[in-house]
Amino acid sequence: MEAKAIARYIRVTPRKANQVLSMIRGKRVDQVTEILDFTPKAVAKVIGKVLKSAVANAVAIEGKINVEHLRVKEATAGAGPSLKRFLPRAQGRATPIIKRTSHITIIVEGEAPAEDPAQPSRRARRRAPAKEA
Repeated sequence: MEAKAIARYIRVTPRKANQVLSMIRGKRVDQVTEILDFTPKAVAKVIGKVLKSAVANAVAIEGKINVEHLRVKEATAGAGPSLKRFLPRAQGRATPIIKRTSHITIIVEGEAPAEDPAQPSRRARRRAPAKEA
């Protein structure tokens, strides 16, 4: 069972975001939240929000799931569009300034809970056709 969350157009360079994401790849969700709480980088707060969203997506997909069994399968920061600005310099010149953005993707995975044969999962109930009485 996998769940994914994406934060797009975050105003941090992908290189800086990947420094924090490399610390959390492959670890359990409870460990990752502790790591992010004590990481002194500004992007750690944003990554924490994306992680919480991925965990919430996993709960929404599977219904009851033990969060302790979830782990970060994949955490990447891809390049988003860059904001291009110019800084005036001496003698009428201009220096370009490129403000980079990134798309942060976190995928969590864990084993699905034991299926109760009498109770279908939330997703199965949502997709099943309505029974006629």
